[in-house]
Amino acid sequence: MRWEHEVAEHDTVSWSESEVSDLVAKVGALKASMARVIIGQEGVVDLLVTCLLAGGHALVEGVPGLGKTLLVKSLAQATDMQFRRVQFTPDLMPSDIVGTEILEEDAATRQRSFRFQPGPVFTQVLLADEINRAPPKTQSALLEAMQERSVTFAGQTHKLPRPFFVLATQNPIEQSGTYPLPEAQLDRFLLRIDVVYPTEDEEVAMVAMTTQSNLQDAEPALDLQTLLRLQQLVRDIAIGEHLLRYATRLVRATRPQETTVAAVKKHVGWGAGPRAGQALVLAAKARALMAGRLAVTREDIGAMLLPVLAHRVLRNFEAEADGVAMADILQAIRAEIRVD
Repeated sequence: MRWEHEVAEHDTVSWSESEVSDLVAKVGALKASMARVIIGQEGVVDLLVTCLLAGGHALVEGVPGLGKTLLVKSLAQATDMQFRRVQFTPDLMPSDIVGTEILEEDAATRQRSFRFQPGPVFTQVLLADEINRAPPKTQSALLEAMQERSVTFAGQTHKLPRPFFVLATQNPIEQSGTYPLPEAQLDRFLLRIDVVYPTEDEEVAMVAMTTQSNLQDAEPALDLQTLLRLQQLVRDIAIGEHLLRYATRLVRATRPQETTVAAVKKHVGWGAGPRAGQALVLAAKARALMAGRLAVTREDIGAMLLPVLAHRVLRNFEAEADGVAMADILQAIRAEIRVD
């Protein structure tokens, strides 16, 4: 039995049932490998894997010490990808991220020429730690590379490795000396993931594991070609026309100038753009695949609504003053927008 999906007029991608089952099993093995290193945080791991399978990038918010670096490092280990970490600081320059040209002299001819020296962005998994501490020019250099999947320097375009996954972190508490990301740049992140404090039992287990002599690393659970196949399969997951329209209506309902949702009119200053609909559908497809399904459900879309829209919808001053959370606004939208 084969499952086929038409992607172009004369091009059909065909997936056998056994191949799909094997790929879904690989996703389970990936999460199990990370679970050997990460205590708790199952929801965060699920969203990280969802974002990776959807081919997007993630913005992670959480106070220091919650294991964000370990999360990303274990994901890179479990997928057998190259990992780099950059600590963003106010004096970080764009060339420190994307690379620069260096002058070299040929030993035989004594001729001098410039050679491009790639920066840390030329990796497969990049942790941009505290991205809001670098000035806007440096932020833009990274975000342009994220969007284009390439770096242009001195008129030459240099392709980034595939797959390419950026996880940028922000501290939601300490805002002094930071450069908040503009809404247009936030929109380039597929998901925003909130890392919360662990439970008491999880914290006890975490302390016990990290204070012993033999610390474990995540074991590779899939190779790069398998990951690329998974990313292709995500895009081939089926979604009905009625669910596409439902996802689009949810996004459009965040715009106060055209919505009928009272909570949005009262508490939202600016709504999400069309890219949010694309992100919502892709994330829902990835979630469906992780659950072993080849079609998106309404629940998939609902589950991805907050991580997709949390950084794309701007609350107004009244919402801040009244303590209205983004989750409350999105819940009001879900209650009013129905599936045809």
